[in-house]
This record gives sequence, structure tokens and C-alpha cells, in this order.
Amino acid sequence: MIRDLSKMYPPARHPPGQQLKFTVSESCDRIKEEFHFLQAQYHSLKMECEKLASEKTEMQRHYVMYYEMSYGLNIEMHKQAEIVKRLNAICAQVIPFLSQERFSLTVWTRLSRGVDPLDDFALFAV
Repeated sequence: MIRDLSKMYPPARHPPGQQLKFTVSESCDRIKEEFHFLQAQYHSLKMECEKLASEKTEMQRHYVMYYEMSYGLNIEMHKQAEIVKRLNAICAQVIPFLSQERFSLTVWTRLSRGVDPLDDFALFAV
């Protein structure tokens, strides 16, 4: 931010044709004021930059954590899908060999227990 210099250096109030004269001490005081202003501004901007850098680091940590969790869940989902696929294949191979009598008894038992008779994985629990 550049400060409005017209406020720091007000227009000269001198008669026309006369030169504006600054004393050395006035010039030094104005330079000193401007230096302190710039120093305070620098400090403020530096603090804001450090704050943003720490927020960026924290956001990157969260991103990595969520990415790792997402990746792990994705792997676990694929594992479970593969297990389901294999169990379905096993059930599809075994069910035709069950006698109709055994299958009906199993379905009846499951109905009496309040279990879904069409649930393939529970057919063999009886």
C-alpha cells in the first residue's frame, strides 16, 4: 500500500514566485515518519504472509490425510467387491446340487426364523 503523499506533504502555502524551503530537520522527520510507516506496513504484510503459509501447510496436511483415507477406502471397496463376486460364483455352483427337498427345508427354516430366504449367503448356515 502506498500512502497518499498529499496528506503527508501538504501543498505549499507560500506566495507565488517564492520557493518552498524545507529545513534539514523537517525533511529528516518526514523521512523518519515515512520509514516507520513502511516498516509497520512491512511487518503487517510479513505477519499475514506467515499466517497464510501456515494455513497452506495445514490445508496440505488435510489434503494428504483425506487422499490417503480415500485411497484406502477405494482399495477396501475393491477387495469387498472381489469377495462378493467369488462368493456369488461359489453359491451359483453349489445351489444346483442341493436336492429340492433340502432346498425347500432350508427356505422354510429361514422363513420361520425371519430371515430373507433369497439371501444366498445364509442358505448354508442351516
